Amino acid sequence: MKTICKIGGTITLVMVLFTSCSDKNSEKTIEASSQKSLTKKGIDRAPKKGENVPNNMVCMVNDAYMGKQQIEIAFGGKIYYGCCKMCKEKIPKDERVRYATDPHSLKKISKADAYIVMIGDNDEVAYFENKENYHLFLEETSTL
Repeated sequence: MKTICKIGGTITLVMVLFTSCSDKNSEKTIEASSQKSLTKKGIDRAPKKGENVPNNMVCMVNDAYMGKQQIEIAFGGKIYYGCCKMCKEKIPKDERVRYATDPHSLKKISKADAYIVMIGDNDEVAYFENKENYHLFLEETSTL
C-alpha cells in the first residue's frame, strides 16, 4: 500500500512539473510572437553593423540596440533611454552612463544628443557627435 501511494505521489508530482513547464513554454511563444509584431510595427528589419539606429531604441546604460522603444528618462533638459527600472534610476545618478566619447574627435558627448551607430554583432553601439564625425571616422579607419 505504501508503494502504491509513493508511485501515485510521484506520478502526480511529474504531471504537475510537466504542466507548469508547458505553460512557461507557451508564455515564451506568446512573448516571442509579440516581440516579432512589435518589430514589424517599428522597424522592418534589424539594423546592420555600421547603420545609424534610432536613439529611442538604444539602452544608453548598456550601450546596446534593443530593437524596441525604450523607457524615456528626462534629465538635465535632455531625453535619455533605458531598458528597465535600474536604468531609470541610474541615468540621473551616474554621469558616466549619460556620456560617451566620440571615437573620431575623442570629445565627451551626451548620449542624448549623439548620432548612434550599430558597431557589433551583439547589438553594441557607438556614439558620435554627429553624422559627419561618423563618416570621418570611417575614412580614417579604412586607411589603417
